[in-house]
Amino acid sequence: MCLCDPAGSNSQGSSDSDAARAHCADGSDRELAFENGAVPGEPVKKDENSRRGNWGNQIEFVLTSVGYAVGLGNVWRFPYLCYRNGGGAFMFPYFIMLVFCGIPLFFLELSFGQFTSLGCLGVWKVSPMFKGVGYGMMVVSTYIGIYYNVVICIAFYYFFMSMTNLLPWTYCNNPWNTPDCTGVAGSPRANATFANVSAVVSGVTEIVNRTKRTSPSEEYWRNYVLNISDGIGNFGEVRLPILGCLAVSWVVVFLCLIRGVKSSGKVVYFTATFPYVVLTILFIRGITLEGAVSGIKYYLTPQWEKILDAKVWGDAASQIFYSLGCAWGGLITMASYNKFHNNCFRDSIIISVTNCGTSVYAGFVIFSILGFMANHLGVDVSEVADHGPGLAFVAYPEALTLLPISPLWSLLFFFMLILLGLGTQFCLLETLVTAIVDEIGTDWIIKNKTYVTLGVAIIGFLLGVPLTTQAGIYWLLLMDNYAASFSLVIISCIMCICIMYVYGHKNYFKDVEMMLGFPPPIFFRICWKYVSPFIITFILIFTVIQYKPITYNDYVYPSWSLVIGFAMALSSVICIPIYALFKIAVSEGSTFLERLKNSVRPDPDWGPALQEHRKGRYATTGPESVEVCPLKEDLKDEGKEKLKENETEKKDEIGRFPFPVHTAGQATLAGDLYILHLAITELNGRVIECRNRGKGYMWNDQK
Repeated sequence: MCLCDPAGSNSQGSSDSDAARAHCADGSDRELAFENGAVPGEPVKKDENSRRGNWGNQIEFVLTSVGYAVGLGNVWRFPYLCYRNGGGAFMFPYFIMLVFCGIPLFFLELSFGQFTSLGCLGVWKVSPMFKGVGYGMMVVSTYIGIYYNVVICIAFYYFFMSMTNLLPWTYCNNPWNTPDCTGVAGSPRANATFANVSAVVSGVTEIVNRTKRTSPSEEYWRNYVLNISDGIGNFGEVRLPILGCLAVSWVVVFLCLIRGVKSSGKVVYFTATFPYVVLTILFIRGITLEGAVSGIKYYLTPQWEKILDAKVWGDAASQIFYSLGCAWGGLITMASYNKFHNNCFRDSIIISVTNCGTSVYAGFVIFSILGFMANHLGVDVSEVADHGPGLAFVAYPEALTLLPISPLWSLLFFFMLILLGLGTQFCLLETLVTAIVDEIGTDWIIKNKTYVTLGVAIIGFLLGVPLTTQAGIYWLLLMDNYAASFSLVIISCIMCICIMYVYGHKNYFKDVEMMLGFPPPIFFRICWKYVSPFIITFILIFTVIQYKPITYNDYVYPSWSLVIGFAMALSSVICIPIYALFKIAVSEGSTFLERLKNSVRPDPDWGPALQEHRKGRYATTGPESVEVCPLKEDLKDEGKEKLKENETEKKDEIGRFPFPVHTAGQATLAGDLYILHLAITELNGRVIECRNRGKGYMWNDQK
């Protein structure tokens, strides 16, 4: 029999942990779960999943999610899309798509993960046939995680190379430069601050006279950093400096995730907030420069006629969808570490609006500097504007060479890129690790989660090595354009259909109400059922119609590389039908229709993870949520005999508590567990309740 004494209790206040050691009557020590701060008849004040872990507090979750959603795309993609699609006019369809697609999908994924406290694989207990969607999310996160960290490592390289008195991409007198190179500074003797007006005029005149200008920053990028080969099939040699920075990137990511969300939740206090400090510093510096106003006007001046262009709406919808990180699995994973009753509805609005606001803010930072550079070159802003790696590693670094103390601004800019990238990379790696740990689910794998994280990081590093070769940039852009493009749209669409129409929107609305205490607002119910799936379908159609074979500057990718790109895209989508067919084949039933019905029916374990939250239709089903005190094997054989014991013998058993028992209920033996229905005791002035919770004990301690 297992009657437990919470060892180590004291009267100084309740423990912060939800698990405490307890001494059982059979001489063994066990782990017991607490309902912290609860008293009989009152709701639980703190619901901690002690086995899996939770965020230290809600700020950690919000900051992590902001770091996940706000990434490199907010800086190097949105400003370019904005000026290309009508400037300020683009804001209108952008925020329309945010309201009707972005926030609803964000809320859907957060609530989905939080309700079950499981990662992107475990949540599909809602309809096991669709578990392939979870595997598809894992495949997408793997692809993105591989090449995303390569981008971070290049930012690390530029950061290290900025630790000098003179930025190496300032002038054209370096071994890697070509005769076509023309720097705005003219020569090393020219003043970097452009105080010498004649030098500026001379430099601009030379630029205008040239038919094609190659900037020193572009040649530094292509000929020195990448030492780029002539094609995607010519790998050349591994760029050792880039390889070393890749190792640094993965080490940093691993160390920040060494204790899962417990460690990453502390790191994000810096990684998620400091980029805003840098953005603000660069913004203040940028708007004080000559020509900055023209750049900002170019960014914001509305071209209302473009509102009627379907491409503008397609770009707005795509940017919202990809920027928020929908269908990557990261949102589900991060929300799975929330407390069950956390208000994820509020969080989804805060995080989504912050993400989009950051994109708009970053546009001011980028175009104020680009306007300054265009003013000095005497060209239109459109000739210096760029996006993607071209903006981050060519256009913006060149603009920084025009500033006084240019290494300082370069350090700040690339440090910001590193932090923005790391915030997303943390969640990508945690998504994979959580999915693996949840799927295996043994005590050993949970206790040794750090080794799983290390293993995934090592594999990610090795898979990223080809991207550090001379052909690496070709493969990086191929993965970026195909691995996470239309496949994400398909995954998200199927997820909406499964939850709303297979599991049932009424069931899901009740689940959300059980979790939050109120049903989803009617606006979100309508969006989930009709509007968001329609917009997702529109994005998919738009992506297909607007498809163009990938190019890099003047290089056209060969056909065989495009086949590889489509194979990467399909590799995540193909998981869905393959697993569905497998699940139907192994499901019970004599006919195909019976097997199909059984494969889409929710798993008996579907629902809240903790037993205390399993109410209503979940009350008698689901996995055990508390840790129990099992009997020794010899006690199992005595079960029937103990059922016949009289009341006196039962009271004697209860009397094994090493402290006075003031009230005791009936004790019974059920299966292999001896369950104490109710026993209230007092120890050191503290009232302790031990009451039955399914197949184990839930302990309360209250002053």
